[in-house]
Amino acid sequence: MPLIARIALNRPLRRLFDYIIPEDLELRPGQRVRIPFGRQQATGLVVQVGVEPPPGINLKPVASALEDWPALPKETFKLLSWASDYYQHPLGECLFTALPPALRRGRIAEEKTEQWWNTRDNEATLPANAHKQKALFDWLRQRPKGAPTTDILKAGFARAQLSALQEKQLIETVSPPTRDTFNDAPELLSRRPKLSLAQASAAQQLAAPDEGFGAFLLYGITGSGKTEIYLHYLKQHLGGQDQALVLVPEINLTPQTVARFQHYFGGRIVVWHSALNDSERLSTWLKVRNGEPVILVGTRSAVLLPFTNLRTIIVDEEHDSSYKQGEGFRYSGRDLAVYRAHLNNCPVILGSATPSLESVNNAEQAKYHLVKLEERAGNAAPPIVSLLDIRSRPLEGGLSRPALNAIEQTLAKGEQALVFVNRRGFAPVMMCFDCGHMIECPRCDTRLTYHRRDRAMRCHHCDYQTAATEHCPKCHSDAFKPVGQGTERTEDTLATAFPDTPVVRVDRDSTQRKGSIQGILKQVNSGKPCVLVGTQMLAKGHDFPNVTLVVVVNADGGLFSVDFRAPETLVQTLLQVSGRAGRGTKPGKVLVQTCHSDHPLLKTLCEGQYLDIADQLLKEREEGHFPPFRAMAIFRAEADTMEKSLQVLDTIKPLANTTGIETWGPLPAMIARRADKHRAQLILNARNRKKLNTLLTGICQELDQRMLPAGVKWMIDVDPQETG
Repeated sequence: MPLIARIALNRPLRRLFDYIIPEDLELRPGQRVRIPFGRQQATGLVVQVGVEPPPGINLKPVASALEDWPALPKETFKLLSWASDYYQHPLGECLFTALPPALRRGRIAEEKTEQWWNTRDNEATLPANAHKQKALFDWLRQRPKGAPTTDILKAGFARAQLSALQEKQLIETVSPPTRDTFNDAPELLSRRPKLSLAQASAAQQLAAPDEGFGAFLLYGITGSGKTEIYLHYLKQHLGGQDQALVLVPEINLTPQTVARFQHYFGGRIVVWHSALNDSERLSTWLKVRNGEPVILVGTRSAVLLPFTNLRTIIVDEEHDSSYKQGEGFRYSGRDLAVYRAHLNNCPVILGSATPSLESVNNAEQAKYHLVKLEERAGNAAPPIVSLLDIRSRPLEGGLSRPALNAIEQTLAKGEQALVFVNRRGFAPVMMCFDCGHMIECPRCDTRLTYHRRDRAMRCHHCDYQTAATEHCPKCHSDAFKPVGQGTERTEDTLATAFPDTPVVRVDRDSTQRKGSIQGILKQVNSGKPCVLVGTQMLAKGHDFPNVTLVVVVNADGGLFSVDFRAPETLVQTLLQVSGRAGRGTKPGKVLVQTCHSDHPLLKTLCEGQYLDIADQLLKEREEGHFPPFRAMAIFRAEADTMEKSLQVLDTIKPLANTTGIETWGPLPAMIARRADKHRAQLILNARNRKKLNTLLTGICQELDQRMLPAGVKWMIDVDPQETG
C-alpha cells in the first residue's frame, strides 16, 4: 500500500489534495514539493503524511521534494493551522503567507552568494581624472572587513568602477565575515541603554524568557521611553543563540526605531516589510529558518515567519490598526503574536501609550500582566491639552486665529510646531457655489479629493483620478471652489502666514519616494524652527525633541461615527499626536480645535488618564453588546448590483439564526459602491466565541458548495477592525 500525502496549494480553496509519495521520497509536514496539478506543475506544502485517500480515485505521485527539510517547522505549522481555523481562511493560502514570494513560486531555498570586496595592500596609483575609482578605493579602505556589492552600489558607486579597480589589482574578492563577527564586537556588547528609576521599575516587572509564557501589557505614556525598556530587556535576557521578534506598525515610517536597535545589536538586526525585494526577503527568511540568532524588526507578517529558537516577542504600538490585515487572509498580527508566544512558551510584551480596549480588558481580567510607566523620560513633562472652540470663529485653511498666534509664538522662541490634519490632498470637495454641483467618483459612492499640487481630482478609495478644472463641469460657472481642509491647503496657509519658516508636509503623497521620510526626519531633527503638517503618519512613534506645540485642526470626526470603534480610535489618535509635544526639555502644549468643546469624551481627554477613558469606553461597549464582551464576525459580499450582494447575505442569515447568536443586517456598507462593486454586509454577534467559530465553519463550507452568480464574491472578517 503506497504512502499518501495530503498537500495544500496556494489557492483560495478550502480543500487539500492527496498524492502518492514515491518510494525514494521521505516527506514531513511543512515540506515543499512539486506536484502535477491539471496540466501544470505546482508548488505545494505537505500537511499530513499517511492519510487514507477517498476510495475509487486514482492518485498521482508527488513529482519531487524541493528541499529535504520542512520549510515550515512544527510550531509555525501549528500557528498557521490554528489561524486558518480561527479566521476561517483556506489553509493553503495561510501556509504560503509564511513563505517569501520566491519560495511561493517554487525557487530553491538557498541564498545567492554575494561577492564581498576589500582593498589589497597596494597603494592606489590612479590617473588624476579617476575620481570615482579613487573615492571607491578610499571608501573600502575605511572598512577593514570589506563590503558586499549591494552596499557598494547603494553608496553611489558603479560596477564599472569595481571592475576597473580589480583589473588594476587594487581590490579583490574576499570571504564574507561570519555572523559572530557582527554580534561579538566588544563595543556592541558593552552598549546598554540607561534607564530612569521608573523605567527600571517597569523593566523588573517583565518576566525573563526562562519563566515561560506570559503576556505583559506595558502601558507607557507618550515619551516615557518604552523603546529603552525593549532594548534593555533584550540586552539583559537574550542569549547569544536566541532569536527575538519586534513587531512595529509601519517600519518605513519609523527608521529611528531600526537605527536604535542597530546601535545596540549591530548586524544581528534584520528587517521584514513589504518594501523589500524578493532577494532581500529570501535572505531574511533563510536566516530566520536556519536558526541564526537574529532580532527581527518587522511588520505584521513577520509573526508568521518560521522561527526555530524564538525567545521573546515585542509588539510596539499594539493598538495600531495596521496589525490587522484588511484583505485576503484577515489576521491580526498582534493576536497571533500572543498565541505564538504561547506556543513557543516565551514572553510577549505589548507596548502602547493608548492600548486597545481588548488589551485593557485582558489586563483587567488578569489574562495580561499590566505594567505601568507613567513618567516621561528625562525631565520632560506631559503636554497640557486644551480645547479650542471654533464655533463662530473665522478659519484660515482650517486654522483659527488663536491657533495661528500660538504657532507664531512657538516659532519666535526657536521651537517647532506640528499641525495635525487627518486628510490628505488640498480639499475633500470641489463645489460649485452657483449650482451646487460636486464632482463624485464615477466608480464609488464618494466625492473626489482635490490635489492642487498635481492639478488632479482623486478618489482615495479606488485610486480613480481625472484632471482638475477651474470651471464647473455642469454649469461652467467660475464659482467652482475647494471646500474643506486637507494637508496641502493647510500647508499653503502656513507658508503664507510664515514665509520665512520651512513648512514640512508629511502624508502618503509626500513620502512616496524611497528615502523621502528619512530626509524629512533629518530636517526636523536638526532642531531648527519649522512647522510640520501631516496626517496620522506623524503620530506613529516619532521623537521630535524641539516640537513644543501640537495643533489638531479638527477633532470632531470620530465623535458621531456609526463605527463602534470610532471613539476609541479618536482618543488614541489625539493622545498619540499630542504626545509629539514636549518630549525634550521644553514644556509641550496641545490645542484641539473643535465645535463640540462640551462633549464629555473630549473633556475627559483633557482632564483624565487614558486608562480612565478606556474604562469608560469599556462600560459603553459592554452595555452595547460589542467586543471585547462579545465575539464578532462580518460576512461581506460584493457584486455588480446591490440586489445580488444582499441576496447572498440573505441566504446566510437563516444559517446563523441560532440561540446565542445575534445577526445585524444585511445592509449596504457605509461606502456602498466601491470600484464599481456594490458592497453589503451581515454582522454576527455572539456571547460564546467557540460557538461562533463552529457556526462560521459550517456556513463557510455551505457557501463553498454553492454556485454563486457570476461576479459575486463573499468574504469573512473575524474580529473586524471596522464595521462600516
